[in-house]
Amino acid sequence: MKLIPILTEATRNACRELFDFTPEDAHVQLQLTSRDFAGQMTLVVFPFVKHARKSPEQCGEAIGNWFVANVSEVVGFNVVKGFLNLEISDAYWKQSVKEVIENERHGMGIPNSKPLVLVEFASPNTNKPLHLGHLRNIFLGDSVASLLEAAGHSVKRVQIINDRGIHICKSMVAWKRFGNGETPEISGLKGDKLVGKYYVAYDKQYKAEVEDAVQNGVPKEQAEKEAPILLEAQEMLRAWEQKEPEVYALWEKMNGWVYDGFDVTYDSLGVSFDKLYYESETYLFGKEEVERGLSKEIFYRKEDGSIWVNLEDAGLDHKLLLRSDGTAVYITQDIGTAIQRTIDFPKMSQMVYTVGNEQEYHFKVLFAVLAKLGYRWASQCHHLSYGMVELPEGKMKSREGTVVDADDLVEGMTDTAREISEELGKLEELSQEEREQLYSQIGGAALKYFLLKVDARKNMLFNPRESIDFNGNTGPFIQYAHARISSLLRKAADVKRASSGNLQLSESEQNLALKLERFPVVIEESATKYSPAELANYLYDLVKDFNSFYQSMAVLKEENVALRTFRLELTEACGRVIRTGLGML
Repeated sequence: MKLIPILTEATRNACRELFDFTPEDAHVQLQLTSRDFAGQMTLVVFPFVKHARKSPEQCGEAIGNWFVANVSEVVGFNVVKGFLNLEISDAYWKQSVKEVIENERHGMGIPNSKPLVLVEFASPNTNKPLHLGHLRNIFLGDSVASLLEAAGHSVKRVQIINDRGIHICKSMVAWKRFGNGETPEISGLKGDKLVGKYYVAYDKQYKAEVEDAVQNGVPKEQAEKEAPILLEAQEMLRAWEQKEPEVYALWEKMNGWVYDGFDVTYDSLGVSFDKLYYESETYLFGKEEVERGLSKEIFYRKEDGSIWVNLEDAGLDHKLLLRSDGTAVYITQDIGTAIQRTIDFPKMSQMVYTVGNEQEYHFKVLFAVLAKLGYRWASQCHHLSYGMVELPEGKMKSREGTVVDADDLVEGMTDTAREISEELGKLEELSQEEREQLYSQIGGAALKYFLLKVDARKNMLFNPRESIDFNGNTGPFIQYAHARISSLLRKAADVKRASSGNLQLSESEQNLALKLERFPVVIEESATKYSPAELANYLYDLVKDFNSFYQSMAVLKEENVALRTFRLELTEACGRVIRTGLGML
């Protein structure tokens, strides 16, 4: 926001001349003026009172008068206790709007001027298709990456594909038992959905075996540990780590099915990655690192042969790093992956992990382990934690097959957009192909925006029909405003324009110009906080302000050519910011 540095420097000069001291920039507190008072920017004068030896009101009056006399951008002021409310000139707002039109990125970071950030997201298991929970992860990570790029960072989008472990072997065992050679081609199912089908089949069989054992007098805890299908999966994991040919070939085949299915889903979501990491590769690096830590007595070995780390000095517990049989646990591969990424991207300044909040303790442990191993960059690792997504009917469970499949949800959103759009009408002039593209765009925006507008740390309830409401805080509501702006500007293509001259702007026009001026600040804050929700809600507020302006002010019908020109420029600037902001989401 260009106005902030102008007013900051002016405040320093005013204090120097009036009170014979120069405040540090950190003590110059500027904020948006409350709508209850005249003005657009407010200076907090309390930090200057001691040096000025005046009351807050007297201090504010003195600085306000100095501003009016010496700062062309300030044309008036009022003082409310220790708050100096500044009225910014119409000339400034008119120039600001022109700059938005010339470059809506004005004031944002120069591309690639800031250090490289790695953003990890998606990171699915290869035992099931992507679901609604994955979508919040994917949209959050991809949007954060876009925000960091807009703020000037170089960014690499990466993911770790969890393609090994007991959960993968569960699907493999079930397919061997019940699959009868079924393939995606034979079944007509996407590969990830086929494998997910057998993950559900495993859980059903496991529960049946446990129940049968309990009925025969075996204690439940013992039955859960000794269920034949679980023992078979555990043995398969050991065989996989030994790379036994038959097991390894089955693993490659079923993972291949899943990767093909994932690619279709990612393509439909408009998401891509710069680098893929595979747990089946990085866990080996992690095991080597654990052994190194053991040799340096950073870690310790128990009598059963398992390797642990004591993290009590970090306020954590003791953590298993390698099992007694030498097989890796989840954190083993995370250690290896993190180190491998610093080798692949030596100029990396931050590593952001987009993972649900149920893993918060896991990442505290991971970062603490990396620090114990002597990696100073461990302090630059950040867990972008987010809450769970639930549906009106309750929580989803992958093992029981009650999740909402991502592909089905995307298709369902398109269907809902079709239904609501046809109810509203106004599409008669479009071909069927154009309509279908429109339904897809509206449905996709509804889904992405609804999952991003809520603070990532909060759990949320996803209601598909509510997300596509054209009158609420939704993606389609913002899209519709942009469509309205585009239509207006098309109609204005041949309208006579003139220099806006010395026009007097309404409060509505000033507020809208101020909102547009804040766009780069919102981008910077959203990127710094890893919070697309801040941008989403800024766009919603911008659209509400634009709609208020549009409904109360004549634009095309304004007879004053200079005023009509400015209003068209203001409209165009809003359209550009909306388009750019939605692109980042």
